[in-house]
Amino acid sequence: MTGIDDAERPASRSPAGLLTRPLRPYAEIFQIPGSWRFSTAAIIGRMPMSMFGLGTVLLISAVTGKYGVAGAVAAIGSLGYAFTSPRIARAVDSHGQRRVLIPLLTVFAVATALLIVTVQLRLPTWAFFVPGAIAGATMPSLGAMVRARWSVLLAGSPRLHTAFSFESVADELCFIVGPAAVTLLATEVFPASGVGVAALLCLLGTLWFAAERGTEPAVVRPDRPPGQAAAGQAGAGQAGAGRVRGAAAPGLVVLAPVYMLLGAMFVSIDLSTVAFAQDFGHKPLAGFILGTYAFGSATGGIWYGSRQWRAPIEKRFALTLVLTVLGVATFWAQPNLITLTCGIYLCGLAIAPTLIAGFSLLEAQARPGRRTEAMSWLSSGISIGVAAGASVVGFVIDAHGPRFGYAFAALCGAASAATCLAGLDRLRPAPARA
Repeated sequence: MTGIDDAERPASRSPAGLLTRPLRPYAEIFQIPGSWRFSTAAIIGRMPMSMFGLGTVLLISAVTGKYGVAGAVAAIGSLGYAFTSPRIARAVDSHGQRRVLIPLLTVFAVATALLIVTVQLRLPTWAFFVPGAIAGATMPSLGAMVRARWSVLLAGSPRLHTAFSFESVADELCFIVGPAAVTLLATEVFPASGVGVAALLCLLGTLWFAAERGTEPAVVRPDRPPGQAAAGQAGAGQAGAGRVRGAAAPGLVVLAPVYMLLGAMFVSIDLSTVAFAQDFGHKPLAGFILGTYAFGSATGGIWYGSRQWRAPIEKRFALTLVLTVLGVATFWAQPNLITLTCGIYLCGLAIAPTLIAGFSLLEAQARPGRRTEAMSWLSSGISIGVAAGASVVGFVIDAHGPRFGYAFAALCGAASAATCLAGLDRLRPAPARA
């Protein structure tokens, strides 16, 4: 027995040891040189994913008083992100993260500045859409890139799912802090400050992330035979030359619609919760309730990532997805805000494990040289689902109230779970990589 084992044994029996034991896997992954730097940079750089759309709505509505236009500009930006994200990720896989991020970030910064200027100058409303669409389409998708770095650093290690768990918890942190921060900035400081700070965080975090060259994945050309690729990055069943054709991962045919339906479910819950709280005369509490949802997801993600699992990953994904949907199916029947908050926290516990398993499935299935592209499709699917779901559930809430909005969310979730279960065979990872 090593000295480290002897030193850790008494601590594990103490109350402090019991509290810190679930965090040890996270401490282990951050012992990798440079890991804490690129992960922290990615957290800062992807804060705008929870700030930019809301900041755009607050900016345009404050200056023009037109919520419809504000929502449309934000939606076109989300659709632009969903459309370009996989294509940008493909370029990242082909040319490297830094070579793509720097020009992409430049376009994003210029488009954001133009959006602020056009709104502040009160130009015709059509002028808002061009910079809004470009800014959304060029917002760096650091979530997929940071997971690609972990995939290379921890290839073949059981700690990879711990790293993915941490990044999912970081995503939830962004959605807890971001909306509150951008609302405070836009309403209490200056209407443009919310979008401006979101862009600044993106600029600083992305530049820092791109500067961490030591952990950047090497480029693996999709048209190279796997035997010539770097060790640990050759995909199973791809022996032989020639360009890899088709989807970036076989499971995308199932996971893409699953995540799109999840996006529609998430946005339906958000909008229905706002309307539900307003019906009870406590609209400001909607932010707290939704923050509880994200906090529950973060809690589940930390616990999930601290454990090693024997069950096949596709079965874990299906189980946590079904549990999430079953929880959402209770929202329409909640009698008050207190029971809704409790139920929404418990339901949130299964969300991060579901998303973690989805990314892990794609990481295991990704074809050579297309890992970042494969994982970016999940973010795109959610973005498309959010845009489509928001356009439908708004009319449902207006016509029938928030309880029917929750019912629509449950319907989207049920369709997501049914799609997953129907395509479960396609989600089995390929044999272990060499």
